[in-house]
Amino acid sequence: MGFAMNAVSILAVMFICLIGVLGLVALIMFLIDRSQTQDAIRRNYPVLGRFRHLFSTLGEFFRQYFFAMDREELPFNRAQREWIARACAGVTNTVAFGSTRNTSVPGTPIFVNAPFPPLDDQFASAEPMLIGPTARVPYNAPSFFNISGMSYGALSRPAITALSRGARDAGVWLNTGEGGLSPFHLDGGCDIVFQIGTAKYGVRDTAGNLSDARLKELAEIPQVKMFELKLAQGAKPGKGGILPAEKVNAEIAEIRGIIEGEASISPNRHLDIANYDDLLDIVARIREVTGKPVGIKTVAGSEVALREMFLNFAARPEDVPDFITIDGGEGGTGAAPMPLIDLVGMSVREALPLVCNLRDEYGFKDRIRLISSGKLVNPGDVAWALAAGADFVTSARGFMFSLGCIQALKCNRNTCPTGITTHDPRFQKGLVVEDKYKKVARYAREVIHEVETIAHSVGVDEPRKMRRRHVRIVGEGGASVPMNVDQPSYDSRGSNA
Repeated sequence: MGFAMNAVSILAVMFICLIGVLGLVALIMFLIDRSQTQDAIRRNYPVLGRFRHLFSTLGEFFRQYFFAMDREELPFNRAQREWIARACAGVTNTVAFGSTRNTSVPGTPIFVNAPFPPLDDQFASAEPMLIGPTARVPYNAPSFFNISGMSYGALSRPAITALSRGARDAGVWLNTGEGGLSPFHLDGGCDIVFQIGTAKYGVRDTAGNLSDARLKELAEIPQVKMFELKLAQGAKPGKGGILPAEKVNAEIAEIRGIIEGEASISPNRHLDIANYDDLLDIVARIREVTGKPVGIKTVAGSEVALREMFLNFAARPEDVPDFITIDGGEGGTGAAPMPLIDLVGMSVREALPLVCNLRDEYGFKDRIRLISSGKLVNPGDVAWALAAGADFVTSARGFMFSLGCIQALKCNRNTCPTGITTHDPRFQKGLVVEDKYKKVARYAREVIHEVETIAHSVGVDEPRKMRRRHVRIVGEGGASVPMNVDQPSYDSRGSNA
């Protein structure tokens, strides 16, 4: 009994002390809030006003788990993320009862099922496709679905390593992003597309200019299959890459050729490319030096500008890029100004059919491959792009989800809770490469498999045979129209079909 009484007394004293400490902390916070001048809410409502910031911060997490419907959330909704999660886990992706998708929303693609589709033994996987037929070392790309550009620096060491190993297992290529080629891109032994950004990271000399010697060095690496000259990115057209200072460690600084601990802001365009002649000169130079296919990545702004580009291509057909990656204004990034993310650049849904038509009109259908990018993460997105005219589709955020991304929207703060976009070892330890690379590979394979399923359903024996007539686009009022009527394609006979 005495022991119990003593224990109760001790607990009572501890409770009183705790109340006293909390009261003291509240008093200190009250005085701080009342005297500070930066936040009017905290000044007018000391202590209580602090909860506003807390609830605003937590709101984005609560919305995605408790309040948003399956198809409501942006940039990616729960239905999209859960499909990827099931694909990565290797479990069935069948669903019950009915679709949660509102198919009357304007712009929704609806695939046209064939009355008599091929039997199960009458369709095949997509064949590899040649890129760069005029290059000394063309690339026979095995997969139509691949990993889009994500730099080491923007992404962590374990994230890049897992992507590399997963790409190898799935037989897809991995784009380095504009941050240069790291050992972690090469770790898995997958095919590599080396991206050259406006700062020329990884291929620059001491003055920051394009280095032929460095290009040759990279081209001698067997894994490096192609080079991509990035003119613009969907999330920030007209703005260079942004790598916060806290992410620029010694290793990243060495790979990129920049100063450790300083924010790295790329120029808003290539300093040595001021017109299309300059662009074609650089494309031809890189292809000659490396012997590998060379393409460009850009964002469509208007048909006028795109037509001007192809007019210049037609004047110098021997120097045209081997591929064009079209990124949509809905594309993502680690850090960009909100006005550019929200308001600049044509959507890939509009841009891809337009670029495809112009390419075909100017006679480059068999010479220039089209790669589509920009928020294409599920099989329906990829199938739409192939039907619209893409030869390949790349995804970045889809593969981030396969790594375990929870859409915390902290990519630019070095505090990513899943270890994907942070260089803080405390967070990185949560990303176990041996587990994640298998999920990356499963995701890629499942997308490819289900796109093949859609192709089978519309009546063709492999995905690249899908055409715009196999898709209907929902318009105002819920009625759909054939895509080849809404956005007719251009064929070699000069007629629209």
